[in-house]
Amino acid sequence: MANQRMLGFVHTAQRMPDKRPATERRQDFAEIYARFSDERANEQANRCSQCGVPFCQVHCPVSNNIPDWLKLTSEGRLEEAYEVSQATNNFPEICGRICPQDRLCEGNCVIEQSTHGAVTIGSVEKYINDTAWDQGWVKPRKPSRELGVSVGVIGAGPAGLAAAEELRAKGYEVHVYDRYDRMGGLLVYGIPGFKLEKSVVERRVQLLADAGVIYHPNFEVGRDASLPELRRKHVAVLVATGVYKARDIKAPGSGLGNIVAALDYLTTSNKVSLGDTVEAYENGSLNAAGKHVVVLGGGDTAMDCVRTAIRQGATSVKCLYRRDRKNMPGSQREVAHAEEEGRGVHLAGRPGRLHRRQRGHRRARRAHPSGRGRRHRPPNPAGDRGVGVHRPGRSGHQGARLRAGGSARPVRRGGAEGHPLGHAAGRPPQQDDQPGGRVRRRRHRARRLAGGVGHPRRPRRGGGHPRLRQGEG
Repeated sequence: MANQRMLGFVHTAQRMPDKRPATERRQDFAEIYARFSDERANEQANRCSQCGVPFCQVHCPVSNNIPDWLKLTSEGRLEEAYEVSQATNNFPEICGRICPQDRLCEGNCVIEQSTHGAVTIGSVEKYINDTAWDQGWVKPRKPSRELGVSVGVIGAGPAGLAAAEELRAKGYEVHVYDRYDRMGGLLVYGIPGFKLEKSVVERRVQLLADAGVIYHPNFEVGRDASLPELRRKHVAVLVATGVYKARDIKAPGSGLGNIVAALDYLTTSNKVSLGDTVEAYENGSLNAAGKHVVVLGGGDTAMDCVRTAIRQGATSVKCLYRRDRKNMPGSQREVAHAEEEGRGVHLAGRPGRLHRRQRGHRRARRAHPSGRGRRHRPPNPAGDRGVGVHRPGRSGHQGARLRAGGSARPVRRGGAEGHPLGHAAGRPPQQDDQPGGRVRRRRHRARRLAGGVGHPRRPRRGGGHPRLRQGEG
């Protein structure tokens, strides 16, 4: 096996892992793909052409050394493949599941462009890292020495956890504060189980705890402690809260009710799947069972809502998107999964207005498609068509820093909210919103924070961030 040559794409076709039938998938929230067998993973990794300029790596948000671990996998050197995979990514087994590879690494694979079909990079990445967990190769990153100073991280999502792991490995005592009862943020509450089973997140969270990261669940800044109090307690504070406020629909009738933000809907569904009792689900306000549902948007969050509503037993589910299918911002695989599971995706259907019908129903009006690609269409009330709904849901949220009152503004480089010890690591607007991109930025932010903190008795002055000694306000 070690002598096996690459370039297998010339005689081996692309094959994805086995996928559960749509009729079966509709009945539960389990992941839809099986893991590659050893033989299949070797076969598919061997299809890599080992390009001189690896465009898969160029288009990977974390710049994974993809050709290297594909070659190691094809040679059966899986432990080495795992070491290369985790060197650039804090959550490789998670990104292998949820990243839209068809738009990133696989979409830019050279043999995909030559019509041979891309290497199944994401599935091989999942295989490598799941195997590493099974074999016990994944170990907590404990520091070689303790620095004797602590850092606070506000938010236990992918931003906070990635930064926490990097800082802990450098010797800081890391405290992670989160308002929820489980660590993981949107990995737990925002992404449905059919894309990412929560046991995968839980073992990663436990790994960080084994490394010495200290968690503070059910902790809300402003209620349990103020930000100045946390600043006095720690030598530095990293704000990694993300943004939970959705963008409003700019259409008449958007405030009529029965219109909910996608994240509120998905969070409720995930809590129920985890065994929690949620009043909004029990009383039907955030439960799609027996309802006609319309989802506005064309990204991955929209497809998550569509597929969740299907599993909850919605009478019908429609997805309206203002542009054509080619310009949908989400993964085309996710759209295909939604269509396989039996519901319609209506493209070029920007909502014009929403208005009441009898017995409390809402009716969404949409204009005819214009066929002009990504250009916005002006509203055309004379050409509106009606879509009957019980529960329209809106998808889409963007990273920004919250102002008082709930509005948002972009995160700028430097301190968070002007605090000298605050460092922001959220999801800035106009940046790559994929999980890998967030991991890359948090790793970078952790390095900048660690470089700026220094030792409390010999603080470093000047540079990109203000510095303060431990205990200073």
